Amino acid sequence: MSLADELLADLEEAGDEGEDGLYLGEEGESDGEAGEGHVEGGLEDIPEEMEVDYSGAESVSSIAKLRNSKQFSEIMDKIAIYVEKQRKNSEVSGPVEADPEYKLIVAANNLTVEIENELNIIHKFVRDKYSKRFPELESLVPNSLDYVRTVKELGNNLDKCKNNENLQQILTNATIMVVSVTASTTQGTMLGEDELKRLEEACDMALELNQSKHRIYEYVESRMSFIAPNLSVIVGASTAAKIMGIAGGLTNLSKMPACNLMLLGTQKRTLSGFSSTAVLPHTGYIYHCDVVQTLPPDLRRKAARLVSAKCTLASRVDSFHESADGKVGYDLKEEIEKKFDKWQEPPPVKTVKPLPAPLDGQRKKRGGRRYRKMKERLGLTEIRKHANRMTFAEIEDDAYQEDLGFSLGQLGKSGSGRVRQAQVNEATKARISKSLQRKLQKQNMTYGGRSTVGGRSTVGGRSSVRDNSSGTSSSVAFTPLQGLEIVNPHAAEKKVAEANQKYFSNMAEFLKVKKEGEGK
Repeated sequence: MSLADELLADLEEAGDEGEDGLYLGEEGESDGEAGEGHVEGGLEDIPEEMEVDYSGAESVSSIAKLRNSKQFSEIMDKIAIYVEKQRKNSEVSGPVEADPEYKLIVAANNLTVEIENELNIIHKFVRDKYSKRFPELESLVPNSLDYVRTVKELGNNLDKCKNNENLQQILTNATIMVVSVTASTTQGTMLGEDELKRLEEACDMALELNQSKHRIYEYVESRMSFIAPNLSVIVGASTAAKIMGIAGGLTNLSKMPACNLMLLGTQKRTLSGFSSTAVLPHTGYIYHCDVVQTLPPDLRRKAARLVSAKCTLASRVDSFHESADGKVGYDLKEEIEKKFDKWQEPPPVKTVKPLPAPLDGQRKKRGGRRYRKMKERLGLTEIRKHANRMTFAEIEDDAYQEDLGFSLGQLGKSGSGRVRQAQVNEATKARISKSLQRKLQKQNMTYGGRSTVGGRSTVGGRSSVRDNSSGTSSSVAFTPLQGLEIVNPHAAEKKVAEANQKYFSNMAEFLKVKKEGEGK
C-alpha cells in the first residue's frame, strides 16, 4: 500500500468509529424481536479484522473452502432443477416460509453473502502473491474482480499491457495506459512456475464464484414475482432480491424499520486495509437502484428515505400474501413518482404586485370665520403676485447688492398692462400693533410752523421757507435745546451730487493721484 492509501484508510476508520451498527427497533424490545430485524450475513456485519497476510498460504483451497463445500453444491443443484420448472402465483398457499422453493431462495440469498466474503479472501490472497511481481497494480486497479482478471491476463509477462484486446474489456484505456507505464518501471521480480500456477488457480476460483453468484441472482429475480410482487414493482426484482437476501427473508424484512432498510447493502470496510473513500456513507442497495438514480444527485438521499419507507409497507403486504397482482406496489410507486415530480418542479414565478392603497383617512379640515380670516391673511397678495412675475426677454435689476438675482419682477413697472396700480387689500395688510403705531407717530411729529414766504404756512413744530427762483431752501426750526436754528436741507444733497459728478459721471476722466514725496 502507498502512504496516501494508508492515510485515507486511517481517516475512514476514524470517521466510522461512532457507527456501531444499525438501529434495531424501539428501546425496550426483547432480544428475539431485535434479532429478527438484524441483518444476517450482510456486508455491514463483516467483523473488523486485522490485515491478514496470505503470502505464506500454500494454495487458495486452504483458505477458501466454500466452492468445494457440500452446502454450495446442494444449493446450486437445486437451483438448476427449479430453473427448468415454470412457477405460477396461484401455487402459493399458506405462509410463504413453508414453501420449499422459498426456503431455497432464502438459502441462496445467504449463500451470495458468503460468496462475497470468499471473493474478498481470494482477492487478498492474489494481491499478496502478485505484489512480488507487480506491487503497484493494487493501487492502480482498486476493484477486486478487475484486479483478479488483470492478474490472470498479465501473469509474468507485463508487456501484455500494450495492444491487448482482452485487457481492454476489463479496464479503461486510461487505466491501461497508466498500468503499462508503471509496469515498465516496476521493481518486482519474476514469479516461479508453482507460484504462477497457484495464482491462476485462485483467479479461476474467484471468477467461478462470481459466476455462481450472478446465477443465483438471476434465479431469485425470476421468482420474486410470486414471493414479493409489490416490493418488486417499486425497486425492481434485482434490488428486491438483494435486500431480502441480506435481511434474511421476507419476514425479517417486513419487521425491519425503514431507517434500517435503507442501509442494507452498505459497504462498511469490507476490504480490510483498503481505502474506501469513494464509497458513499449510509447508502445501500436502495440508494443505487434505478428509481433513485434517475434523480439529480442533491435529491437522491431524500428519495432513498422515501423509497425505503414505501418498501417497508410493500414488504409487509407481501409477507401476508395480500395483493398478489401487485396493485399495492403500483399505488405506492405512483405516490413516489408524484413526489419526485413535485420536488423537481421549478419554483413559482414571483409576480410583481402593485403597492396597496394607503390607509390614510381624510384629514380633518377646520372651518369657520376664524379659519377663513387666517387663510385670507396668509394668502398671496397682489403685490407679491406682481413681484413673482417676470417680463420676457428683459434683464431684471437686482433689488439689493447683497442678494444678487433677487428682483421685484413687474412691481411698479409701467408696462405691466394695468391701468391702475395694485390695490392694497386690507384683509391681507400687515398688522401693526398699537405700541408700534404710537412710536411711528412720535417720530413723524415736527415742531414749529412753515413761513408764508414762498409757500403756504402750516401749523406745526417746524417751519421752512423755500425760494423757488434760486432753488435754495432754508428751514427754521424751534428746538427746546438750541432755540432758533436755521439749516439748509439741500446742502448735503448738493455735496453728494458734486462728488458723484466728479467720480461717477460719464464725462469723468482718470485722476492722477500724486504719490507721497513727488512734489518735493
